[in-house]
Amino acid sequence: PAALALAVRRATARGELDPTQLDLEHGVGPIESGAVAIPRTTLAGLLAIDQFVELLPSLGESRAVEQAARVRTDADLLPLLRKALEPAYPLPRYLAAHDILVEAFGIGKAFGQRRKILVLTGDALTERMAGPAIRAWNIALALAAEHDVHLVTTNPLATPPPAPFRVSAGKFRELDAPIAWADVVVLQGHVLELAPSLKKQHSGKIVVADLYDPMHLELLEQGKGVADDKRAADLAGVTRVLDAQLERGDFFLCASERQRHFWLGHLAAMGRLSPRLYDADPTTQSLLAVVPFGLPAEPPVRTGPGLRSSLGIGGTDHVVLWAGGVYSWFDPLTLVRAIDRLRRNRGDVRLVFLGMKHPNPEVAEMDIGTRTIRLADSLGLTGKHVYFNEQWVPYHERQNWLLDANCGVTTHYEHVETTFAFRTRVLDYLWAGLPIVTTDGDAFADLVRAERLGVVVPAEDDAALAKALEKALYDEEFAAGCVERLAVVAQRFAWPEALKPLVEFCRDPRPAADRLPGSADLVKTPSVRGRAMLRRDVDLVREYLAAGGASELARRVGGRALKVAKQRLRRG
Repeated sequence: PAALALAVRRATARGELDPTQLDLEHGVGPIESGAVAIPRTTLAGLLAIDQFVELLPSLGESRAVEQAARVRTDADLLPLLRKALEPAYPLPRYLAAHDILVEAFGIGKAFGQRRKILVLTGDALTERMAGPAIRAWNIALALAAEHDVHLVTTNPLATPPPAPFRVSAGKFRELDAPIAWADVVVLQGHVLELAPSLKKQHSGKIVVADLYDPMHLELLEQGKGVADDKRAADLAGVTRVLDAQLERGDFFLCASERQRHFWLGHLAAMGRLSPRLYDADPTTQSLLAVVPFGLPAEPPVRTGPGLRSSLGIGGTDHVVLWAGGVYSWFDPLTLVRAIDRLRRNRGDVRLVFLGMKHPNPEVAEMDIGTRTIRLADSLGLTGKHVYFNEQWVPYHERQNWLLDANCGVTTHYEHVETTFAFRTRVLDYLWAGLPIVTTDGDAFADLVRAERLGVVVPAEDDAALAKALEKALYDEEFAAGCVERLAVVAQRFAWPEALKPLVEFCRDPRPAADRLPGSADLVKTPSVRGRAMLRRDVDLVREYLAAGGASELARRVGGRALKVAKQRLRRG
């Protein structure tokens, strides 16, 4: 009705026809039988509506054909209709009618509804935020432009800076109320284990699981010094946490294409890449999207003192910055040895570790930090060529330290954590325009090499690292070229760009295709019955016995029974 009414108003407005000329409110006078002049632009609109009525029977038939062939639901189409009654002509009377109709029929609410979105993190929300908190904060900030957002941390440290959305801290017992309030829950880390209602009474709630941090791979490296039985138990526990997220989630976020391949494998192993889901979206982009860690859209601006004045470093010294914490999966020892090499020829080289003490007290100090300080002490570098800033620099002040540096560095070992890692500190180097020196093996090393943003070196090679640092610090032409290219690449990682897949999903949030209650596969396949089923099962038994004997057969049968039980629980 609104579209038809707007079509009539468009016709009269284009023809500049007075719609009140036959209004009875003007009084009843002598009956006039003379013709009323109607412009062709007005008549065209009115005749089109008349023809629409004439064509309705055939339109109904063609619509039935189209509906029978549909493979997308109304929910899939809804994001395309956020401006379902968009004004098409800049005519004052037409625009006035548009506003009246949108308000009267509630079109804006129906097609552009604000969602209630809960963002959950387990990290400390303070002036000194680490990666998970920074990511949760920027997710909340981006979504708050279109929705009602509540950011909640389960960490007791919650003294956040001012925000255009609600921020609070809550123990796991206090999460039920915000979860019940929300239409969509975005979570990360171990938070799902602290919110059991998402698996029970709120099991139908739409959940976005942020998998940007493959924490089980970190734990493999971090737990090297732990007793074998405890290390295995810790790893099994973290893996169960991730399994629960992968089983429960409706939409997943990862940080890179490498990670996307990794998590697709995990989802396949969990049975989530089902025919039902594949038939709905063969690309699986609607299930798992690349949402990298981002950086501010605006370039950094100095607002206060940086590392030079804070640590007593000279204005002409050449500074290498390690922007972030020192964790077990990094290799700061090779870096310190490289500085020891370089300072023999370049006496003004300085290495600064931005923050040794993690802002979240629940993150235990790691032995690698102590070993790094001891090595620098033993080489006589501490306070002369190597500086350790003990306290974490506040998030909104870090640009002052970045702008005092000449290049950024990250070094790590060659292991599986590196392969799938996304070193968020490198984004700060991009943001500040610092030439990057990095160990090979991760996604950012590929980016630095491909875009010529710095130098990539082999793992644990202090001689190559010293040479690379010298080039980044003292080759002015090379450094200037890196800075120019860094400015272009940085735009790809701005938070508004990075978070686009999540923003789009939250405009039309929906359960994953395989979690829709009572839904059927879009592509029908005949079920296996009778002798065909028996032959299939016999073939499987032979395959399992050949692969691992009776134990493998027992394991497979148990896994199949568990899968069937889970499917029945999900349907029921």
